[in-house]
Amino acid sequence: MKNIDFYKSVRSRTEALIAPLEIEDFIPQPVVFGSPPKWHIAHTTWFFEDMILKNHYPGYKEFDARFSFLFNSYYNNIGDRTDRAERGDITRPGVEKVLEYRTYIDQHMLALMEMDSSVELNDLIVLGLNHEQQHQELLITDLKYTFSLNPFFPVYSEDFNLLAEKNAGSGWVELEEGVRTIGFAGNGFCYDNELSQHKVYIPKVQIAKTLVTNGAYMDFIESGGYEKFDLWLDEGWSWVVANQQKAPMYWHKIEGQWYQYTLAGLVLVDREAILCHVNFYEAAAFANWKGMRLPTEFEWEIASDHFEWGQRWEWTNSAYLPYPGFKIADGAVGEYNGKFMINQMVLRGGSVATAKGHSRKTYRNFFHPHYQWQFSGIRLAK
Repeated sequence: MKNIDFYKSVRSRTEALIAPLEIEDFIPQPVVFGSPPKWHIAHTTWFFEDMILKNHYPGYKEFDARFSFLFNSYYNNIGDRTDRAERGDITRPGVEKVLEYRTYIDQHMLALMEMDSSVELNDLIVLGLNHEQQHQELLITDLKYTFSLNPFFPVYSEDFNLLAEKNAGSGWVELEEGVRTIGFAGNGFCYDNELSQHKVYIPKVQIAKTLVTNGAYMDFIESGGYEKFDLWLDEGWSWVVANQQKAPMYWHKIEGQWYQYTLAGLVLVDREAILCHVNFYEAAAFANWKGMRLPTEFEWEIASDHFEWGQRWEWTNSAYLPYPGFKIADGAVGEYNGKFMINQMVLRGGSVATAKGHSRKTYRNFFHPHYQWQFSGIRLAK
C-alpha cells in the first residue's frame, strides 16, 4: 500500500471509531492512565504537524501555535506540555475545532506527500501512522474504561463486543533446547525496540496453542485464587489486598452469575470465550496455580509460528529491556520507546482492538504489571 493510501486508510479509521460517540463522550478522563477521545484525535494530528509538517513543508503555517503545548504527550524535545492527568480538563478547543485541525493537517500532509517522496519523510510518515494505530487501540480501551464507570453500562456499538472470541485448535508447541535468533530483520516497518537481531538461549519448553478461557479462570477464582497469598508475587499480593481484587476488570457477579462489561453492553461471561482484562500479577498467579508459568517473550516469538495469535495481548515473563546494540535515536523520535525501558513487562501478539496489520511476531508491547485495561490475556508454558 502506498503511503498516501495508507495515510487515508488510517486517518479514516480513527474517524470511524469516534462516529458512534456523543459530544459528551469526548471529554472525560476519570484516571491518569487513560486519555479522552478528543485528546487522542488531537494528539495523533499534532504528531504530523510537529514531527513532520513544521520541518518538511515549505512555508508551513501552524493551525494554532497553542496546540503544541496542549497535545504533546511526553516529548521533552518538543517542549512543555499539558500534564497527563489534566488532559480531560481541557474543554476548549472544542471537538469541532479539533476536527477542523485534523482536516487542516490532512490537507497539508496529502499535499506534502505529492511534492516530497524522500526516504526520510516516508519513514516519518509510516511512524506517524503506526503511532496513530496505537492510539486507535488506546482510544477504544480508554473509552471502555470511562463507559464502565456508568452504572447503566452504555453501549458504544452493538456489534463491538470484542470479548466473544474462542480458541481454535488445542495442544502444545514443543521447543527443543537451543540457541535461536530473535528480533526484526528484513523489509517493512518495525519499531526501534524490535532491533537488533540477536541470539538467545531457549530451554526445552512447551507452550500452549490456546489462550486461557473464562471458564478456566472462573475455576481459579472459585478455588480461592484471590485469597491464597502463596500464589502471588509479593507486589501482586499487595495489589490484591490494596484493591480488594476478586476478579478480572469489568467482571460483575450478579445474583450468583458472572457478567462482564463490553462495548456492546453487559453480557454473561461465556466460559468458552478467551479471558481478557487481566494484569501481569493475575496472569502469573494463575500460571502458578496451574503449576506452570508464562512464556518469555523470546520463547513466545519462536513458538508463534505454530499457534494463532492476535486475539489478546499476551503477558510474557520478560521485563521490558533494550536488546543488545539498541540505540536511542536523536531528537524527539528517540523518546518513543527507549526511555520507558524500566519497571514494565512485555506483551506479545496484539488483540481484537489492535488495528489490522499493525502487529507482527517481533512486536514488543509493554505496560506496568498492575494494568488491566488493555485487551490482555494469558498463554501458559511448561
